[in-house]
Amino acid sequence: MNVSVVLFTSDLRLHDHPPLRAALESAPEVVPLFVRDPAVDRAGFAAPNRLAFLADCLTDLDAGLRERGGRLVVRHGDTVDEVCALVREVDADEVHMAAGCSAFARRREERLRHALETDGRRLYVHDGVITVLPAGAVAPGGSDHFAVFTPYHRRWSAESPRSPVAAPRAVPVPGAVRSDDVPSRSSIAAVSEGLAVGGEREGRRRLAAWMSRHVDAYEDMHDDLAGDATSRLSPYLHFGAVSATEVVHRARSRGGAGADAFVRQMCWRDFHHQVLNARPHSSTEDYRPRHDRWREGKRAEADLLAWKEGRTGYPVVDAAMRQLAHEGWMHNRGRLLAASFLTKTLYLDWRDGARHFLDLLVDGDVANNQLNWQWVAGTGTDTRPNRVLNPVLQAKRYDPDGAYVRRWVPELSGLEAPAVHEPWKLNGRLDVSLDYPDPIVTLVDGLARFRRARGQD
Repeated sequence: MNVSVVLFTSDLRLHDHPPLRAALESAPEVVPLFVRDPAVDRAGFAAPNRLAFLADCLTDLDAGLRERGGRLVVRHGDTVDEVCALVREVDADEVHMAAGCSAFARRREERLRHALETDGRRLYVHDGVITVLPAGAVAPGGSDHFAVFTPYHRRWSAESPRSPVAAPRAVPVPGAVRSDDVPSRSSIAAVSEGLAVGGEREGRRRLAAWMSRHVDAYEDMHDDLAGDATSRLSPYLHFGAVSATEVVHRARSRGGAGADAFVRQMCWRDFHHQVLNARPHSSTEDYRPRHDRWREGKRAEADLLAWKEGRTGYPVVDAAMRQLAHEGWMHNRGRLLAASFLTKTLYLDWRDGARHFLDLLVDGDVANNQLNWQWVAGTGTDTRPNRVLNPVLQAKRYDPDGAYVRRWVPELSGLEAPAVHEPWKLNGRLDVSLDYPDPIVTLVDGLARFRRARGQD
């Protein structure tokens, strides 16, 4: 065999890439292929922020391949059709790709395997490329997945992930293979102003800088909204520009309480992927139904719009939603507060919130976005499904000086804590004029409504 094909999907990197390594070992030349499939857009991917970040990743991947004597081949169309056409063009016997966890990814793999085998060729699907452990690698007795995080974390922590593989020094690519243009960010409209730069180089730079300077403080600082001490690696992990396996190896090698706390968050990522792999319907349906009758009607629509626009009257919630709009990213504590406020205080369907997040989040994926939303809504894997986060108390705890709120809600920039977290208490004072809305619901009323809905009163 003279040529093999590597199909890149959510693994847009050269370091620690087992499918690429296997393809190079099986043939003297490879075709690194990315297919821009309209079906992926129809499945909800085509949000401007993710398209722009994807363009950065593909541009960077192509540059890295060219440094190694190769190039990225881009095609547009149905993935199965384009892969099959390419293998016939170059007479390749093998296609290598990373295993996916979503229902869409698994259907794509099955279709591709069938089409290639019908044509006398083989598909090799490599586990543990997108996640640290393969989605089904650990399971409890009598079930195909863990439904609770803590026992999953114990089993996951006891396993040894594969060792990362080095980036190849050379990637020989046949010269006559046709390729469409690699997309550029400049061609994407309506991108968030503060969107991060994508690509493996930037991801690895951020990883190295954060590991050397900030990971030790992660346990104490990761919930600090103003401190912004999280790694911000989630977009690079989502697109596979950084290897989750390599991240865990590097964190464990460093050691310490901060690194351990960070590895635990990486385990959460794997946890959600294994739930989705076992229960693909949980992307749209309640994992654990609570028989909710979510609010509907004009008032509910107005509340949803106020939440999206960051004008609920609760400063920390509004700050988080405005950060999302500006950066296409949100601090994890902000995500929890925004989601709890929508589902518990406003009692609106978690799917409405998840859809808005997917419209803007550069790191938005089915596993982590949908299942985190379900966790907060109490329809997912949370063992305390009826907990309600109080946004005022949470703000005072995780933004005690009010710096996060003032950064994203400039109408309140002249206030200090605690007034910045409860500006409605200033109403009626002659010396105070705020261009900021009153709360759209009181926390007492919101909590009472939720408890009635869940049959707790």
